[in-house]
Amino acid sequence: MDFRSGGVRVSVVLVDAGGTNIGSVRYALQRLGVDAALTSDAATIRGADKVILPGVGAAGPGMARLRELGLVELLRLLRQPVLGVCLGMQLLCAHSEEGDTECLGVIPATVRRFAEAPGVRVPHMGWNQLRAERVHPLLAGLGDDDQAYFVHSYAVPVCDFTLASTDHAGAFSAVVARANFHGMQFHPERSGAVGARLLKNFLSL
Repeated sequence: MDFRSGGVRVSVVLVDAGGTNIGSVRYALQRLGVDAALTSDAATIRGADKVILPGVGAAGPGMARLRELGLVELLRLLRQPVLGVCLGMQLLCAHSEEGDTECLGVIPATVRRFAEAPGVRVPHMGWNQLRAERVHPLLAGLGDDDQAYFVHSYAVPVCDFTLASTDHAGAFSAVVARANFHGMQFHPERSGAVGARLLKNFLSL
C-alpha cells in the first residue's frame, strides 16, 4: 500500500464501496508500483496519505453503500489528497440528478444527465480529447492531443472547479478539484499512458 514520492514513502488506499472497477483501478496502480489497500475500515482510510474513491454504477446505490459503511462524514472530513474516479467523482459533488441523490458535497456542483438529442449517444462511451482549463499539478504533462476513455450518462457541467474539460453535446468537466478533493470523470485505468500519468500526478500531490 506504499508509494515513494520524492523519496518519501506514502500509503495509498482504495475505498471499498462496491464499485465494479475497483480491480482494474488497483491493477493500474500496481503497474505504477503501488499496492493500494482495498478497505472500508474508517481508521485505515483516515490514516492513509492518499485516498481513492472508485465507482461504477448509479449515484443512489453508491451513496447508500457509503452510508451503510458509515463513511459519509469520514470522507467529507478528510484532509489528505482524495481522488474520485468516474462515479466516485460524481459522489464528491453536492447533488446528482440520477435518482435525485444528495452526494458528499465537498465539491459544490450538480451532476446532470446528458440531454437527449439527435446524434447524441447516451451513455457517452469512448475516447475524448482532454482540454486543460487551469494550470494544476494534477494535469502536469498533459498534452493538447491527449485523450481519455469515458463511459457515463451523467456529468458535471464546466464550473469554477473544472481543471480539464471535454465535449459530448457540449463541454463538461473531465477533471475537477477543490482543496484536497479531486475527480476524474473518465477511467484512468483504461486510458493508457495518459491515465497512468494522471494517476501518478495524483500520487505525487
